[in-house]
Amino acid sequence: MPPMSAFLQKHVGLYTDLYELTMAQAYGLTGQAHKAACFDYFFRETPFKNGYVIFAGLDDLLGSLEALRFEKDDLDYLASLGFQESFLGFLKDFRFKGKIFSVREGEVIFPLEPVLRVEGTLLECQLLETLLLNQLNFQSLIATKAARMVQAAQSRRVVEFGLRRSQGLAGLAASRAAAIGGVESTSNVHASFLYGLTPAGTQAHSWIQSFPDELTAFRKYAQIYPERCTLLVDTYNTLKSGVPHAIQVAKEMELQGHRLSAIRLDSGDLAYLSKRARVLLDQASLHYVKIVVSNQLDEFIIKSLLDQGAPINAFGVGTNLVTGQQNPSLDGVYKLNWLEGEPRLKISENVTKTSLPGVKKIVRYTDPEGFFYADGVLLEDEKSAEYIHHPHFPEQKSRVAHCFPESILFKVMEDGRRLVSLGVAEAAAYAKQRLAKLSPERKRFENPHIYKVGMSQKLMEMRAQLIQKYQEPKP
Repeated sequence: MPPMSAFLQKHVGLYTDLYELTMAQAYGLTGQAHKAACFDYFFRETPFKNGYVIFAGLDDLLGSLEALRFEKDDLDYLASLGFQESFLGFLKDFRFKGKIFSVREGEVIFPLEPVLRVEGTLLECQLLETLLLNQLNFQSLIATKAARMVQAAQSRRVVEFGLRRSQGLAGLAASRAAAIGGVESTSNVHASFLYGLTPAGTQAHSWIQSFPDELTAFRKYAQIYPERCTLLVDTYNTLKSGVPHAIQVAKEMELQGHRLSAIRLDSGDLAYLSKRARVLLDQASLHYVKIVVSNQLDEFIIKSLLDQGAPINAFGVGTNLVTGQQNPSLDGVYKLNWLEGEPRLKISENVTKTSLPGVKKIVRYTDPEGFFYADGVLLEDEKSAEYIHHPHFPEQKSRVAHCFPESILFKVMEDGRRLVSLGVAEAAAYAKQRLAKLSPERKRFENPHIYKVGMSQKLMEMRAQLIQKYQEPKP
């Protein structure tokens, strides 16, 4: 088994936007490269009008950072772009030597809270930006979409097979993130190998079409894979031939001491066809044969099928999961919050884009019933808070003194070396555990209850002072 986080291991230094490199060179030329800096990663809005996001991509990010370097052909290419020899000499020996603090992979996170913090020199922190955003934004998006589908499936199996519809190599990260979101298995063999996922698959219509008739195709498949046989029944006519032929093969398998695992429906009215197929299977005393459905499924279709009483045991999801339909991106950002001992912030006329300054931590407050109540963004040296203030409307505040406080930001990398390596199965189990502590009204699909994220009094005052400082007219 290869090491986890092996997805991006070569030419990692070039996996960035050009302006990260031009700024890095300019930092050196202006004497700022080695200033101590701190950056935050956070997002502003939840995708899919959802009530939460599942944090994913951390282990891949840490692995990529350990591999971050500039090889000879990387430097030759950058020289052709006009970068100076002194800067290229610096990059030749560059390794990330900073610290990273983060929530655990699989954590339930919310808008505007700094869920990952990078500390290091200004130059090295800057060079991380694009790589970090690329890894965390996409995987967190897909893990969240997967969690919604798993929730809609109500304890039934969800299998991911979106590789053929994914955006190139993003299919690898999508399979990993989907597993963290709760999907049980994937058709993606490469991702299974890379991340230790459970592979799954049946057959395509071409298998059925390659034989003289459907019954022969079913028999041959059952002979080769008697212990894990699922038959695709909609190639010609689902109820007139597909299901009857599957029943015939299932009976033949019983005589040989085997059992047909399932039938799969991939087209048509899935609610109606699954109900009729269940009747036919049960009439043949094949109660144990499961029904798997696929075909452009998402959380809303899954929910609708089950609301209609469709007797479905498992769902195969692809395109709508791995492409993040209907929100194909998470708006995660990376902002400087501290430089050389001084807090920094970005100010915007749009109040929602004014950042939170200073080195901070997140305290999660759990109510007496055991549900997550609110998250407080506090300065690093604060222990807790009695109240937290709304980040956009500070006059609005919530009392949290009655809740149990839990710090959820941990050091995960020091001196460029990772301190944790959480496997996908562990991250998925953690996500499931944390989602169970989120109240039902915050997990509903329609108008979920907004989770409170607020800042401490001390942080609120720091931000107000900095805004006044930077907006004062200069003499």
